[in-house]
Amino acid sequence: MDYEKLGLKMGLEIHQQLDTEEKLFSPCKAQLIDKKPDLKISRRLRPTQSQLGKIDRAAFEESRRKLQFIYESYDYDTCLVETDEEPPYPLNQEALHISLIISTLLNMRVVDEFHTMRKQVIDGSNTGGFQRTGLVATDGYLDTEHGRVAIENLCLEEDAARRVGEKEGQKIFRLDRLGIPLVEITTDPSIKHPQQVKDVAYQIGQILRSTKVKRGLGTIRQDLNISIRDGSRIEIKGVQNLDLMPTMVENEVKRQINLIKIRDELENRNAQVHDDIFDVSEIFTGTASKIIKKALNQKGLILAIKLGGFSGLIGKEIQPGRRFGTELAGYAKKMGVSGIFHTDELPSYGISQEEVEAVLEFMGASEGDAFILVADHEEKARNALNEVQRRAKIALVQVPEETRKALDNGNTEYMRPLPTASRMYVETDIPSKPIHREFLEKLISKLPELPDAKKERIMETYKLTDDIATSLVKQDRVEYFEMIMNQVDVNPVVPASNLAYTFKELKREGCDIGNVNVDVLVDIYKYVEDDTIPAASTTILIRDACNGITPSESMEKHGLKKMDDDEVEAIISDLIGSNEGLIKERGMAAMGSLMGMAMKDLKGKADGKLVSRLIKERLLKMVERK
Repeated sequence: MDYEKLGLKMGLEIHQQLDTEEKLFSPCKAQLIDKKPDLKISRRLRPTQSQLGKIDRAAFEESRRKLQFIYESYDYDTCLVETDEEPPYPLNQEALHISLIISTLLNMRVVDEFHTMRKQVIDGSNTGGFQRTGLVATDGYLDTEHGRVAIENLCLEEDAARRVGEKEGQKIFRLDRLGIPLVEITTDPSIKHPQQVKDVAYQIGQILRSTKVKRGLGTIRQDLNISIRDGSRIEIKGVQNLDLMPTMVENEVKRQINLIKIRDELENRNAQVHDDIFDVSEIFTGTASKIIKKALNQKGLILAIKLGGFSGLIGKEIQPGRRFGTELAGYAKKMGVSGIFHTDELPSYGISQEEVEAVLEFMGASEGDAFILVADHEEKARNALNEVQRRAKIALVQVPEETRKALDNGNTEYMRPLPTASRMYVETDIPSKPIHREFLEKLISKLPELPDAKKERIMETYKLTDDIATSLVKQDRVEYFEMIMNQVDVNPVVPASNLAYTFKELKREGCDIGNVNVDVLVDIYKYVEDDTIPAASTTILIRDACNGITPSESMEKHGLKKMDDDEVEAIISDLIGSNEGLIKERGMAAMGSLMGMAMKDLKGKADGKLVSRLIKERLLKMVERK
C-alpha cells in the first residue's frame, strides 16, 4: 500500500507504571494484592452534563448498558481514597521526580507548575467516575529511520482499577491497582509508516526501562491512534506485542479502505436504513434453530430490522477473517446480546430459506434489501438493534470514529465511540506544585544511561558482538552482567551469552529463571574461573539452579569437574592409537573426525582448545614419521 498517498497518520499513547512505594494520591502501597478481598462495594455510574451543558457521547452510550460495578477492597492494603470516601492526599513527590527524568530523556520542555485535573472515565474503572492526571512536559521528540516524531505531552496520572471479572449486567474491579502512579506519553500524528510506529514504541520503552518503572505483565500499556485521509481517527487499546504493530496498522488501513468502498457502493444503490423494528417471533415458532428456540423458550422475542440496499455487503470481508457484519455485531453485543443473524449468512444456523423469505416478505423488503435478526429479551434486543441501525446509518456517510480493542491476531474489535475532547475538569482538592529550575537542573545532572549508549559501552568494554549486546540491553540484563564481571575473571562472552540466550531458551521451556540470581551465577562462573568446569557446562548448572539445585550439587550430579591435563593426554593417546588406520588414510584431514570422537568421550570435561592442540601435535608427529 502507498501509505503516503493514503494519508496515513498515526500516534502512540504509552502508559507506564512507576516503581514507587506509595500510590499517587494515597499512602497505600503501590502494588497488586494476591489474596481474598475484605470488602465489596456496589456502584452505578450515570452521565452528567458538563458546565457547557454537554454530555460525552461515550459516557452516554456506556450508561445505556445499565451496568452495576462491583469494587473489591481490603481493610489494610487499599485506602478510603480508592473507594472515593476520603479526599486525596498530597502528590507523590517520588513519582513526580521520575516523570521529570523521563521527560528530559524524551527531549521535552517541563512545565513550571504541575496542576492536577480530573479526566472523565466511563467504563467503571474509577470509583469516582474520573481519573486524576496532570501535565508534566510538552514538545519533545524522537528520531527514527522514517523521520522525527514529536512527543506532544507527558502526563503523570493514577492507574485505573484492575478488572477481575464480568457477569450478566456486572463488571467486577479490584482497587489494589487504582492509584498506582503512571506516566502517559503521547506522540503527535507524525508517524507515517507501520514500521516506524514499532520503532517509536521500542525507543520509548527502552527509555522507560532506563528509569525507575515497574516491570512485568500489565505494567506498560500501549494505545495506537490511526487515520487515513478519507477515513476517521481510530484509537486501538491494549497493543502489547511490538512485533504485531505493523500488521495491526496494515489491517486497520485495509478495514477503513473497505468501509469506504462499502460507503460508496451504498451510495450508488441509494441504500436506506429503516427505523422500524419488526417482531417476527411467530415466523419462527417451529424453527430448527437452537439459538432462536432457546430465546423463545426463555420468553424472549425475535426482532428484525430492514436495511435497504445492503444485500451482499454485510458479508463483505473488511479485515482478514472479519466482515462488515462483524462490525454491526460488535455494536449489538455492547447491549448484552450474544450476536446477530443477517441475510448474507442465511440460510444457516438452523434457519431455513423459507423462514428467510417469510421475514423479507413480512417487512416488505425489495430486491437488494437485507435484514438483521436478534433473539433475546425485548429490551436488550431492541437496544441492540437500535445500535445496529445507528452503525448502519454511519456506514452510509463515513468511517465512524471509534475506540477499538487490539486482538492477538492483529485485528481489532469495537469497544465504544471515541470520547469527545471536553472531558477534563480542575481537581479542587489538590494544590498545584511548582517545579523549580534549580531542582530540575539537579535531576538532569544525574540522568540514567540510555539504551543505545549502554550497548555501545558494553561492546567496547567487554568486546561483545552487536547481537549479544543488543540482546542484553533489550532483556534488561546489562546490570546483572556487569555485577557478575565485577566479581569473577572469565571470558565476558560466557556470562553474556548465558544471559542473552540461555535464559531465553530456559524460560521458553518453562524453567523458573527467577531462582537464578546474581549470587548463584557468580558461584557458577567461579568454577569456570578456577578451571574446575569448562565454560560449556555452565548451561547445565544454570538449568539445575532453576530447580533449586546448587552449583556444587549440580557439578557432582553430572560429573562435570574437569579432568587434569595428564588425564586428557592419556585419553587422546588412546584415541590416536586406536585410529591409526584412519590417520594413515586421511593424514591431517583426520583432525575433524578425531576431534569429534574426543569431545564425545570427554563429555565436556576438558577444554576444547587443549583437546585440539593435543590431537594436532600427535597427528603432526605421525604424519611426519610417515
